[in-house]
Amino acid sequence: MAAEPSSVPAVARSAPAPSYAAVLRIPGARRAFGAALVGRLSYGMVALSLLLAVKAGTGSYAVAGTVMALFGATSVFLSPARAALVDRYGPRRALPPMVAVYATLLVTIAVATWRPGVSGPWLGIAVAAAGACTPPVGPVMRALWSELAVDRELLQRAYSLDGVAEEILFAFGPLLVGVLVGVAPAAAGVAVSAGLITVGTLALVSSPAVGRSAARAARPVAHEAAAAPEPPRTGLWRAVVAAAGVGLALGAVDLLAVAFADERGRSAVVAWILAALSIGSAVGGLAHGAVSWRIPADRRLPLLALGLGLSLAAAGLSPNLYVLAAAAAVTGLFVAPAITTAYLLADACATANTRTRVGAWVNTALNAGASGGTAATGLLIDRAPLPLVFAAAGLPALAAAASTGIRPGRAPRPPGPAAAAGKAPTVTS
Repeated sequence: MAAEPSSVPAVARSAPAPSYAAVLRIPGARRAFGAALVGRLSYGMVALSLLLAVKAGTGSYAVAGTVMALFGATSVFLSPARAALVDRYGPRRALPPMVAVYATLLVTIAVATWRPGVSGPWLGIAVAAAGACTPPVGPVMRALWSELAVDRELLQRAYSLDGVAEEILFAFGPLLVGVLVGVAPAAAGVAVSAGLITVGTLALVSSPAVGRSAARAARPVAHEAAAAPEPPRTGLWRAVVAAAGVGLALGAVDLLAVAFADERGRSAVVAWILAALSIGSAVGGLAHGAVSWRIPADRRLPLLALGLGLSLAAAGLSPNLYVLAAAAAVTGLFVAPAITTAYLLADACATANTRTRVGAWVNTALNAGASGGTAATGLLIDRAPLPLVFAAAGLPALAAAASTGIRPGRAPRPPGPAAAAGKAPTVTS
């Protein structure tokens, strides 16, 4: 691994590790981060809102499922293409047209599904088009963090804080939808999602931090100045493979929790099992981000994927729901750290002109893996004993750990000043 550049002063290297408070003290960070969170709350609501609205508008679960599959496919697999537009034209030019089309389509869908009787094929076209225009608020915010937090340890904390906050929003979003559908038609959630993404995206692109991002990216910073220890594609490949393995494992968890609870006649406790996973992930993410790691990201990533895979496989041996909830919390401890480390590794391979794109590839791999994991578990769950299905769910993370742990052969490099100072080296492009 490459060492930090010798131009970094010794005083800076021996300074105390930055805190989460230091992340929020970065000039412009709180406004941009807050705006991004408003937009991402929309993503925590929109999937369930669309599903309920389409079901109410067509009266068919089959149509609703098909339409949501189209939304997921266009949203996930076109994410790198949308991120490439942001890298090419900048957030201020690329995001407003995307959010305008996306929000307009959501409002149109909300109006169409407010009452029953809408055409299923028409909804499929509209929802697929909306997915294709989804503004990449998450990748843009992570790219902005990379420009704002020029120190690698500060960036690690920024990514950890960002990931935990996003996970909380995705847990809170469906609860908000549940409140809305109690007092209004399901289409109201789609309309609220359109409003949130519009407000959040426009507030983000108008923030001073985004305005300064082009000039900041043009200047060399500490975590981009080191010589490349390996081809950038290798680091990005590892990040994408690890994210896909984590996604496949996570995609299985919901169905596994439901099946485990159903076997014991306690379906109502599923929410507690999933909450334990989320709490474990939040705790693990914050703890991981607070540590000044001596192990570089490309070596931490396979260890985190290994821990996730083993703990998920072992959860299938739980004798009761209480033990399963505890096992889910342990599995969660590896989730946010693995995802954060994948983003860090991908970012270290990026240039100023590809930063949004490489983050989007990790995000795409994670989401596509989750969809595939859900589908595969649905096929297995009625055909094999549940402990075996848990073990199968852990296999993708174990495979990702094995593949990302393979290091290409290269001549050993002498330790640089950062290694001598005990600072974790970085992968750079």
